Amino acid sequence: MSPAAVASSFLRPLLLLVFLFINLSILTRAASTGTWKPLLSNIGISAMHMQLLHNDRVVIFDRTDIGKSKISLPGGKCRHDERDQTLKVDCTAHSVEYNVAKNAIRPLTVLTDVWCSSGAVSPDGTLMQTGGYNDGDHVVRIYRTCDKNSCDWQEIDGGLAQRRWYATNHILPDGREIIIGGRQQFNYEFFPKTTSREGAFYFPFLKETYDKGSENNLYPFVFLNHDGNLFIFANNRAILFDYKASRVVRNYPEIPGGDPRTYPSTGSAVVLPILDGYPASIEVLVCGGAPKGSFVKAKKGEFVDALDNCGRIEVNANNPEWKMEQMPFRRTMGDMILLPNGDVLIINGASKGTAGWEIGRDPVLNPVIYKPNNPAGSRFEVQSVASTPRMYHSTAILLRDGRVLVGGSNPHYLYRFAGVNYPTDLSLQSFSPPYLSPEFADLRPIIVAPPPPYYLQTGHNQIIEIRFTIAPQKLNAKALTVGLYSPPFTTHSFSMNQRLVVINPMGAVQIGKFTYQIRVKTPGSRNYAPSGFYILYVVHERIPSEGMWIQLR
Repeated sequence: MSPAAVASSFLRPLLLLVFLFINLSILTRAASTGTWKPLLSNIGISAMHMQLLHNDRVVIFDRTDIGKSKISLPGGKCRHDERDQTLKVDCTAHSVEYNVAKNAIRPLTVLTDVWCSSGAVSPDGTLMQTGGYNDGDHVVRIYRTCDKNSCDWQEIDGGLAQRRWYATNHILPDGREIIIGGRQQFNYEFFPKTTSREGAFYFPFLKETYDKGSENNLYPFVFLNHDGNLFIFANNRAILFDYKASRVVRNYPEIPGGDPRTYPSTGSAVVLPILDGYPASIEVLVCGGAPKGSFVKAKKGEFVDALDNCGRIEVNANNPEWKMEQMPFRRTMGDMILLPNGDVLIINGASKGTAGWEIGRDPVLNPVIYKPNNPAGSRFEVQSVASTPRMYHSTAILLRDGRVLVGGSNPHYLYRFAGVNYPTDLSLQSFSPPYLSPEFADLRPIIVAPPPPYYLQTGHNQIIEIRFTIAPQKLNAKALTVGLYSPPFTTHSFSMNQRLVVINPMGAVQIGKFTYQIRVKTPGSRNYAPSGFYILYVVHERIPSEGMWIQLR
């Protein structure tokens, strides 16, 4: 038996008992099913892509070839683009920056089309966005944070070797981005390039998973494994891939049923919370999607029921097998968000049809929380119903305060605000998971040093000290963990680079009447936690603190 399997055999039962104890200890108070709150009724654009940055601003954008938006470019500026297929002169914005603290937006300027693009945040906190459509499909765009409302997009024309439209990006341990696939692109490339002549690398797996007439291998699900290789899922199967040698290390079984899960069938996926230093803890969860042939049928007006199951697999098991679980609802185009306490929120989407223009039906208005450490059969909890359908081109991301920001929905080629089943939506809402309920206030830690939101800079394998307060007589030191959350680039139901690394702190020492100090050792490997910005949460009896920013260098 391998060391990973040995670790798994001893670790998992112990962790299950711990989490069950914590769950039972607060079960009698867990009546909340989350709450919805409207934030802004009109941000001017539809939130097709979103990324939270380390100054608590969210960069949002949709497309440039969609017609006039509902927000003007600043200073009377206009975008002049002879290659644009809708407007040659456009004085409206198609990207905005959302200020979480002020609940306010300001317009940004993108010069080329960012439709159905991808991205990631580099280790220094810069958003590196890649590709799009038409004049934007070879472009790299850079967004650097600032506090004076003067930041804006910078564009590198020809920064990509190949057209990237519906691709997936992932940050690598060396800090570069790998950009995988896209429409008719059976290859991958890196950014930045190591040389000016570096191009793309052929990737047969994407050709093997291509379905004629519907593709079903776009926006592949990509996750970094503890050994530095990439777990890549496309259509209905997965591989472990050594991108340095361009070699498949391992083939995984086809997901039971054989139905496609990636775009346009469009399920979603996460790597479940990773226990630092335990390769056996790396599991991937894939949920929802649409049966094979659904896209072609939907184009002809037949809207097939979406899938109603999830598949879960241990990436490093000796004999990995998919374990299937039934969801409370059928769902395609849903988003999966890792929550600070290790749960998974499944939100947005439809119960019939697929992704694409006008071919989704019957919105799923109830989010669901998946509790990965509960026994099989008792992992899903239905949450409070939403008032707004979030269909094709909707998004959801976790904020530092633990709320989930939800926006978007535009299943039309242009902006359509009336006379259609699901009008273009320009609003933002927040969903507050049950852990934010006032009934848990006495269990919630409050970080006091270093004081949020200011970020702490540190390295890998370093000891940091965190101080927090908690209500009198409420600390249960055995139910205390620390989570490092990597905020993802989210679009088309997949959150790229999303991961939560769980660390057990080294004791809790009381240093004041209600104040405690814990020592935390940061992850020792960039394979577990690549360099970059994370949100650090102190979690007590599954109730997270408000997060603080930390930069692993």
